[in-house]
Amino acid sequence: MRKQGEYRVTHKARTLRQSMTKAEVVLWTYIRRRALNSARFRRQHPIGAYIADFACCQARLVVEVDGATHSSTELAYDQRRTKYLRSQGWTVIRVSNIDVYKNMDGVWRTIAASLAPPLASLGPPPAGEDEGWR
Repeated sequence: MRKQGEYRVTHKARTLRQSMTKAEVVLWTYIRRRALNSARFRRQHPIGAYIADFACCQARLVVEVDGATHSSTELAYDQRRTKYLRSQGWTVIRVSNIDVYKNMDGVWRTIAASLAPPLASLGPPPAGEDEGWR
């Protein structure tokens, strides 16, 4: 039996997968290839009443991509979501759109450093930042 509200969150996650931001698409092209060795990520993954941009369930790691403009309401929401996710045992990493576009190597290393030791051994990100982007 589904928990109350679970259907709405799942439906919203499906919708968000179809309307990802450009920065989310760029990051997804890197991590969906499992280039972080055995770390497998899901995009727009429901966790409780919230939806994580990217989640590695095995490592209990959430990666959130934040845009340049965040209102105070959005910041408060992000803080509540982060607090909830941490209370559920997830580690939350926030990266900016600009870092995804201009510092993918740094984003890559930040994610790798947050993965458990067997998952953290990785090489540099795949060549061609815009590969798969048309």
